[in-house]
Amino acid sequence: MSSRDLVLIALFAALVAVLGMIPPVTIGFLPVPITAQSMGVMLAGCILGARRGALAFLLLILMVAIGLPVLSGGRGGLAILAGPTAGYIFGWVAGAFVTGLLAERMVRESQNGPRQILGFALAALVGGIGVVYLFGTLWLAYAKGIALPAVLIGQLPFLAGDLLKVAIAALAARSVMVGYPLLPQRG
Repeated sequence: MSSRDLVLIALFAALVAVLGMIPPVTIGFLPVPITAQSMGVMLAGCILGARRGALAFLLLILMVAIGLPVLSGGRGGLAILAGPTAGYIFGWVAGAFVTGLLAERMVRESQNGPRQILGFALAALVGGIGVVYLFGTLWLAYAKGIALPAVLIGQLPFLAGDLLKVAIAALAARSVMVGYPLLPQRG
């Protein structure tokens, strides 16, 4: 791994921490707030690729584990990594990896702009929503002792915001791909 890779991984971990400074939107009947940090999964995967994107989130989890307040609402510490939202946090690693893997396979510089945006959007949808929801939903159901169908229904309020994050991430990834030609190797 090059020093450039390490800098990009650290940069994206910092970016996700900054996204955590945007105040979360809480919905009273759900224990999981709507945060901007989940968009970081999509951005890291699409821009950095599978390996570096996942490593950025492993670094973020390490920062959380040592108590740094890098999660939304200024949260951090080991208790967060064992609480009901821990599945989403650990799902970020897998989500960034899957998003990056799909983006690496579906998006090429030789494609036209709309096709690139669609490829990034599909990658972000599958990895940034599908994979993260899978981890988060399963853990939330287990940790809270709630039936899985009830947790799945509880995910519905989050879909609209997450679809907006997919669109933003796809447009941002396309802009980075065009504006920063030194980053074509997303691996």
